Amino acid sequence: MKLQTIVPIEKANNPIDYQSKVLLLGSCFVENIGGKLNFFKFQTTQNPFGILFHPLAIENLIERALTNQPYQKAEVFEHDGIWHCFDAHSDISALSEQELLDNLNNGLEETAKTLKEATDVVLTLGTSWTYKHNSTQKTVANCHKVPQKEFSKELLSVERIQSSIKKMAELIQSVNEKAQIIFTISPVRHLKDGFVENQRSKAHLISAVHTILSLRAVTLSSPALSKAEVSKGQSRSLSYFPSYEIVMDELRDYRFYGKDMVHPNELSVDYIWEKFKLAWISPEIYPVMDEVEAVQKGLQHKSFNPDSETHQKFKKSLGEKITYLQERYPFMKF
Repeated sequence: MKLQTIVPIEKANNPIDYQSKVLLLGSCFVENIGGKLNFFKFQTTQNPFGILFHPLAIENLIERALTNQPYQKAEVFEHDGIWHCFDAHSDISALSEQELLDNLNNGLEETAKTLKEATDVVLTLGTSWTYKHNSTQKTVANCHKVPQKEFSKELLSVERIQSSIKKMAELIQSVNEKAQIIFTISPVRHLKDGFVENQRSKAHLISAVHTILSLRAVTLSSPALSKAEVSKGQSRSLSYFPSYEIVMDELRDYRFYGKDMVHPNELSVDYIWEKFKLAWISPEIYPVMDEVEAVQKGLQHKSFNPDSETHQKFKKSLGEKITYLQERYPFMKF
């Protein structure tokens, strides 16, 4: 008896291992997968500008980072005693103008460096809805609680999202031909936009991503283009992980959501992580991941009697495990 509709997932040809360098950009679902990768001590960089919800915000970060466009004083502002930038999440905001500019420009440098070195770039798109600042006519990444009357809300067309996705891929491939780009749609529903509006938003994202992936497939099948594309490392580098579809089809129950009934809960994140692991993590390193997990759980352990002989032996054993891992993987920090 089948009690679930299971989403088919294609296994990666070049899965992630402990030599991989992974950059994750986009919606808050990045924090979930990124958190798992960090727990298992993979080499990752996650959202240098904080959470970015829509494609244009991610595109802007990638473009500014790779074309060396540092932020200037005219691009930041003070609101309620905090300095903000419309291109970044409030996690980057600061108490002074200079501190914010430093945060922004350090974030650009980190993004550029990581894009050039990354083996894998995960881009998670959250919404097609955007807000345009009326006085500047600039689409913002975050409104920072500035009064709503100062913005106009817009739904990005499928064609505009396609253009943005294509530009992201071209920018990344211009500096890193070997990077695998993994697109995914965040399963977090943006119900503040409205129920129907959220569905329209996700539909636009899904349609745009899969149109780009289909064009990639057409390129591969064309004898006139495939050799040139393959020589540039461009045609085989785009992939899709169905996180949105897994939640919608396999986890169709509110027990998999948090109290807000919008964000996936810990159980849901664990389930999606297992799917991601099966598709995108090399089975050859599963034993190492088990070792890392044992150390992480050991570090979280709290002894009733820290001075006991048993606990001292436990600490010594744990230290030996950490040393053994770091001898093989010096980048691991516990």
